[in-house]
Amino acid sequence: MTTLAKPARRGRGARREIRQTRDVSMLPALKRGIPLTEPMDQEQIERIDAASMHILENVGVVFRDEIALEDWRQAGAKVEGETVYLDRGLVRDLIATIPETFTYHARDPKKSLPFGRDHGIFVPMTGAPFLRDLDDVRRNPTLDDLANFHKLSHMLPAMHSSAHHIVEPYDHPISQRHLRITYSSMKHSDKTFMGMTTSPKNAEDVIDMCRILFGADFIDSHPVVTGNCNGNSPLVWDETMLGAMRAFSRANQPVLCSPFVLGGANTPASVAPTVAQLNAEALSALAYTQVIRRGAPAIYGHYLSTVSMKSGAPMAGTPEISLMNLMIGQMARFYGVPWRSSTTLGGAKTFDAQAGYESATTLMALQMAGTNYMWHAAGWNEAGMHCSMAKFVVDAEQCAMAYRMAEGIRWDDFDEAIAAVADIGPGGHYLGHEHTLANFQRAFFMPDLFDNNSIEQWQAEGSIEVNERALTTVKTMLKEYEEPKLDEGVNEALLDYIARREREIPAADALNQDH
Repeated sequence: MTTLAKPARRGRGARREIRQTRDVSMLPALKRGIPLTEPMDQEQIERIDAASMHILENVGVVFRDEIALEDWRQAGAKVEGETVYLDRGLVRDLIATIPETFTYHARDPKKSLPFGRDHGIFVPMTGAPFLRDLDDVRRNPTLDDLANFHKLSHMLPAMHSSAHHIVEPYDHPISQRHLRITYSSMKHSDKTFMGMTTSPKNAEDVIDMCRILFGADFIDSHPVVTGNCNGNSPLVWDETMLGAMRAFSRANQPVLCSPFVLGGANTPASVAPTVAQLNAEALSALAYTQVIRRGAPAIYGHYLSTVSMKSGAPMAGTPEISLMNLMIGQMARFYGVPWRSSTTLGGAKTFDAQAGYESATTLMALQMAGTNYMWHAAGWNEAGMHCSMAKFVVDAEQCAMAYRMAEGIRWDDFDEAIAAVADIGPGGHYLGHEHTLANFQRAFFMPDLFDNNSIEQWQAEGSIEVNERALTTVKTMLKEYEEPKLDEGVNEALLDYIARREREIPAADALNQDH
């Protein structure tokens, strides 16, 4: 279990010297400066829209929740049993009230983030039932492991959030985990974070803790935390997710409306029809957030995978996933809502070439698609079954590289650099020129975790491959970490709240629940 005691102050001077060699300043929200890749023309966008609206009007969406069904009746929808038939005019009216942009407010105001349109953020993976640890051993995680991932998220410049349960802490009762997970996100990082939506009551606990951290009046008008609600494709939303959605939307906090797509298994075995179904599912949930509270922020979400027709296993990094992401970006912009997708996904069992290729494919596709909320951006492997500490930091560096590419071309030193051409002339070199000396650090991205030296130097330094190099970096970073202290009164209030809720929630039964 994660200790709540204050860390020892011994050795701070030494750590301060180490920090001078590592920049842990968070990158601003990515503002894209490159053209979007948009494979559909206007007629095709409207064809997807028409197909989705046909599904909503004639096939319907199942809402397995009595409160939601009554909400839809009051909103004017046709409800038969658990199936809701949504008129396209009603859907368009509701989603028109979703903010296209807003600001995520962090505990450290300097880390607040503009969000939506051409602004995007990177968020670490969540939900892994296993980790590959500092010894590259696959095992069950603990609260201390989770804390380490939150510390790394705090220190990695390209990570804009500490997420929530990056890994599942098995050393704490299931029904109480959300409290300790939320506290860990708040305590070990001062960036924005995510909130658990594993039950309506758990979601309410997260909102209560956010009210303690930020103030009740503040969060009613300022987004500070993100919830995720997964649909059951095809065309079903269940009571648990809808109840959690209500908790977040009533509190004016953004929720990811995420159909859980396994292309070819719970959608048609074709790219465009899959997007049409997914789009209908996402629109039905986005519209419901506005039934709950008009003007509440909401994000067009999805988890997107394709299924191997050989084995039935989910796949990552396939060309169809990239195409669908490009299409979904177009649909989200068509409706004027921000959107989420998943990046750096891998199905490999270790941090190998397969993991790298798959992750690079999804990472680049999301930059070209113009994704706003880039989730699972560090650590994901084995189809999400484990989070790798080594891959976590390499993925984050890759996100920083993608960030630099997506920023676009810099022109601010163009005249000075062209003048340097005349200074050097034919046959010279630029290494000692004043323009090079002034710009070498920012001119070309220089990764720390990839080795670009000669093979002789690499061999002389021990022939260390990227997995080992990354684990060494993680160990160093965790030694360098310094906690961004919570206000003492706020910290006590959070711990009091956790203690009270843990007394109220039966832990013995929870320990016997299936994961």
